[in-house]
Amino acid sequence: MSDKKRGKILVFSAPSGAGKTTLLKYLIKTVPGLVYSISATTRKPRPGERHGEHYFFMQQQEFKERVEKGEFAEWELVHGNYYGTPKKFIDEVISSSRSIIMDIDVYGKKKFDAVYPEAVGILIVPPSAQELERRLRGRNTDDEATVRLRLQNAKKELQFAREQGRYEYEIVNDDLEQTRCELVELVKKLVNE
Repeated sequence: MSDKKRGKILVFSAPSGAGKTTLLKYLIKTVPGLVYSISATTRKPRPGERHGEHYFFMQQQEFKERVEKGEFAEWELVHGNYYGTPKKFIDEVISSSRSIIMDIDVYGKKKFDAVYPEAVGILIVPPSAQELERRLRGRNTDDEATVRLRLQNAKKELQFAREQGRYEYEIVNDDLEQTRCELVELVKKLVNE
């Protein structure tokens, strides 16, 4: 048995508009040794996306075969495309003493915990429903129906996370700079335990 320290698995979840993507990009640039998890998907690559860097792109048949073989920690069918988290990628990263950041929704996190019970859950939440609505509207990317749907989903996701999820930490993203500092401090503490 190796004495080499295994990396940590940190799973981040948040409703749309809570600022998770911005915070995770900052963490990757700021905390040395972190690896951002790469998901597998059956959707076609968008311009500029590369296999093995943005996603592991695969055909639907291959994805389904890998599901049958139990190669994903969790997977979902979203808008007609499959998305999943390959166990092999996670295992390679943590075996090399590096820590991995996962971006998984609250429902996927529950499935993920069954495979990786040692994963640490960090829930990013907006300061209020009103602020979340302001942020979603401020993006100017969605129509009224989509904004309403995102707000309804956010309420359900937060309720599910708090009642059925396993999140050791909940971070309120009120002030971006303060939240960045708080998150960097927390992640550095966790990966060095």
